[in-house]
Amino acid sequence: MITLFNWLFSGLLILIVLPPVGVLFVQVLLAWLPARSLPSAKSSRPRVAVLVPAHNESSVIVATLKTIGPQLLEGDRLLVVADNCSDDTAALARAAGAEVVERSNDRQRGKGYALDFGVRHLASAAPDVIIIVDADCQISEGFVERLATCCIDSGRPTQSLNLMRAPAGSGLKVQIAEFAWCVKNRVRPRGWARLGLPCQLMGTGMAFAWRDLPLIDLASGHIVEDLKMGLDFCRSGKPPLFCPDALVTSYFPRSEEGLTTQRTRWEHGHLGVILGDTPKLLVESMAKGNGNLLAMTLDLLVPPLALLTLALVAAFGLSWLVFLLAAILAPALIATTGMLLLAATILLAWSRFGREIISFSALMYAPFYAVKKIPLYIGFLLKRQVEWVRSKRDDD
Repeated sequence: MITLFNWLFSGLLILIVLPPVGVLFVQVLLAWLPARSLPSAKSSRPRVAVLVPAHNESSVIVATLKTIGPQLLEGDRLLVVADNCSDDTAALARAAGAEVVERSNDRQRGKGYALDFGVRHLASAAPDVIIIVDADCQISEGFVERLATCCIDSGRPTQSLNLMRAPAGSGLKVQIAEFAWCVKNRVRPRGWARLGLPCQLMGTGMAFAWRDLPLIDLASGHIVEDLKMGLDFCRSGKPPLFCPDALVTSYFPRSEEGLTTQRTRWEHGHLGVILGDTPKLLVESMAKGNGNLLAMTLDLLVPPLALLTLALVAAFGLSWLVFLLAAILAPALIATTGMLLLAATILLAWSRFGREIISFSALMYAPFYAVKKIPLYIGFLLKRQVEWVRSKRDDD
């Protein structure tokens, strides 16, 4: 009986605990290598439409449009979809020089529906490339040209480097969140790109060739519509490409309510996809020999860093308790290996990419930050968020 338990417990840890931390370790290790330079543009700058979905974004929309407008050329379009707005987002966007369409539909709420509405409006004079930028984001100099050209030359959906910053004077918790975001959106895609593998779509700073839009269903209330779009493109033979030379940035909300809403939407959505879609994605990718889809699925397996830390700590404690009570060593060794891999991964990521974000001493607070997120994960089990909810802005 003890031998059977040993095999079952060890097998469970190998199947559930080691794959996510193993994938994360490989991605971070590969990211340490010198970044691959993107090939020089082969084609001329395509005609672009920048689509900005906006729901009650009057406090930020003008600043966003000011970074986009100067990068557009004759024949380009800048379209704001004022989606179910009850403020003056539409008026401010028009005054800032953007083309604006307004959408009101209380039954179909969410970013996916706003994007679909905007695309249908653009169809009368379709661009070569459509770029999606969220209403609270700032784009870097040369962003539009680099992203659009990369999209056309590669023939693939293209994701820019999407970073979130901690506002000045933010506490330790937000600094840790900024580091975790950097690992997720900068380090891991960079590592996968070293092997020529695709990245997940991140919701903002995305570019699609107009001819490829029929491959996906934009009109969705899915809580993480970006993940869904990336997987759908990959299934259709268009794996998303990472373009780190184009940067889009935004800021974490200052308010605790805004942070909680934002994290709940992201993490509940991600965990829902992991539990609901990952098994069939693994089967589909292997059955069809789709290596790009398999790579995206393995990347999807990696949960948020806080949850991965909590899971490994729980496995470590439980396996060593079993060792003390029943002298079964294998599970304890497996869990310890996972803990050491995670520690090495975080230190590698911090030493190369996180020093300017957070100090080493502050990084040591991360396990306590993970503990504070336990209610969020309990909420996923008891009352999962399944509908899109806008994060509360600081000026709301």
